[in-house]
Amino acid sequence: MNYRFVARQLALLMLVMSMALAATMLYELFLVLGGEADAGEAMAARALGISTAIGGILGGTIWFFTRKHDQDWALARREAMLLVGTSWVLGAALAALPYMLWAHLGNSHPDHPFRTFSACYFEAMSGLSTTGATVLGGEHSKIIDLPKGMLLWRSLTHWLGGLGIVVLFVAVLPMVGSAGKKMFSVESTADKGGVRPRITETARVLWLIYLGLTVACILLLSATGAMTWFEAVNHALSVMGTGGLSTNDASVGGFNSISVDLILTLFMIIAGVNFVVFFHMVQRRWNAVLGDIELRIYLALKILVTVVIAFNLIGVAYKTTAGTDVQGGLFTSLRYASFQTASLQTGTGFGTADYDSWPMLSLSLLMGMMLVGGCGGSTAGGFKVFRFWILLKVLFAAMERAFRPNVVRPIKVGKNLIEDDTKLSVLVYFAMLILLTAIGTMLTLVIEEPNGIDVQTACSASYASLLNVGPGLHRVGATQNYGWMQPATLWVQSALMCLGRLEVYALLVLLVPRFWRGD
Repeated sequence: MNYRFVARQLALLMLVMSMALAATMLYELFLVLGGEADAGEAMAARALGISTAIGGILGGTIWFFTRKHDQDWALARREAMLLVGTSWVLGAALAALPYMLWAHLGNSHPDHPFRTFSACYFEAMSGLSTTGATVLGGEHSKIIDLPKGMLLWRSLTHWLGGLGIVVLFVAVLPMVGSAGKKMFSVESTADKGGVRPRITETARVLWLIYLGLTVACILLLSATGAMTWFEAVNHALSVMGTGGLSTNDASVGGFNSISVDLILTLFMIIAGVNFVVFFHMVQRRWNAVLGDIELRIYLALKILVTVVIAFNLIGVAYKTTAGTDVQGGLFTSLRYASFQTASLQTGTGFGTADYDSWPMLSLSLLMGMMLVGGCGGSTAGGFKVFRFWILLKVLFAAMERAFRPNVVRPIKVGKNLIEDDTKLSVLVYFAMLILLTAIGTMLTLVIEEPNGIDVQTACSASYASLLNVGPGLHRVGATQNYGWMQPATLWVQSALMCLGRLEVYALLVLLVPRFWRGD
């Protein structure tokens, strides 16, 4: 194991994140110097500045002592997995610093969640893993009371985590060299066929598409008049990362704007599409776009579930996330059904309606869409559509073998033949999701027993964290938060979020003794 090389790349990651922190700090300083900020904003500027210095000094020091290492050294898969796993754990720790420093420097309320590192780390991991769960929203920790710099940093962590921190510094730091392809293949779920032969060029193309869509979303949201430029920027950063952290305690429902709902629904759907599809669009390869079986299944599921839920909601009374009463007419039902379906299917987690009070059929469909998730190679969470389709084909093939044991029928997705290794990996990954959800549920129930937690809350919290969705049911539902949980529970949920974002293996292998021995 070449620890020196791994340490060097981790140092570069810390420097990149420090630059992002510095940019947020400069925005906060602009507000303070412009006389538009109060004492809380000034404390936020200090917290961001100190975090920038800590990340910069630590990253710079490590890089200095490893700078002479051969940057073109051939990175083995074990080193790639170690680097990816530790990048997320370390990145979340650095991202959590501004929250905790602000809470203590700004003399926040003694009950504010950010006064404990476990809550800060949870918020940071939620941001970087694009989960969107939050510890904020209680009586003493309203989201709207956070300084703008803190709100911007929360949204920026979503945006950075959208295509992956590792992909980011592969794109902007070519000094990673030949290591880039190994790291990209471990961290990213993008089409491994590649957009370009060079991995750094692939990453650049993906980020240019990502940036272009983000800018388009900002412009459209600001044009509605329902959002300020600041709110538009924050929500665009969040939606393109399929995150869900909002500047409003009532999430998107607090804006009460049909145009905002439609724009965000559109961009949530876009963010759930494989980004290679957009590259094909730019290159006018329409046959590749129209022939993408995963894209067709993804859109068909979205439309079908939306229509079923909309009809199921007709005549049903419920509330928006802002507390407004809604009576389910056809148009209203389509509006809220389409938004929540897109939000939970892609793992964005934005809310406009309190779906906890919806009929069981609608709730069941939403939970199912959370599991299916978006397309591979997108910023969405979940099991992914292509795996779901392979799983169904494998199950149907197994049933056919039960009454026709001599039939050997090849399984294809589109024109691609699915190898046995791929079938096995899909089945194992599905089993791992079930097992980890069960473990998370049991741990949450045990730890939170003094709080009188119910099985529905514990299970949906673990399920939503592992699938990188954010909101679950009951006490972690659309209008609730995770701030009431014990520190130990927050660490469990943070681990689930990280496991889900790295699709389990890249983190779990670090717990295998043989991984470190290299047997």
